[in-house]
Amino acid sequence: MHELSIAMELVSQIVEAAEANRLPRVDEIELEAGILRLVVPEIMQTAFQEAARETIAAGAALILTEKKAKVRCNQCALVFEPHVDDFTCPKCRIADAKVLEGDQIILKSVSCNLSEGNGK
Repeated sequence: MHELSIAMELVSQIVEAAEANRLPRVDEIELEAGILRLVVPEIMQTAFQEAARETIAAGAALILTEKKAKVRCNQCALVFEPHVDDFTCPKCRIADAKVLEGDQIILKSVSCNLSEGNGK
């Protein structure tokens, strides 16, 4: 379950960003995970909640979007969406491609709804 190590690093970045911006809490996190990272959304949600427990991000909503993969064939330069387990170029039928998108995990935003009052 590599999601737990991802979640732990994510919480570390969130806490750092929240402290740097003097946020009293974190209500929502937007995360983009490339499909090639093989992040299972349900497991990531659970791992995040566990990693965030007893931090400024405890109870925050995690909005996770998956990013499709995009690669460029090193032989014919065709840009295409590969299958996770098959990078064979549909044009030249050679599996020699450079990943352009879909292997990143990006923390898109950290937010705090200050209009909800000071009681939280």
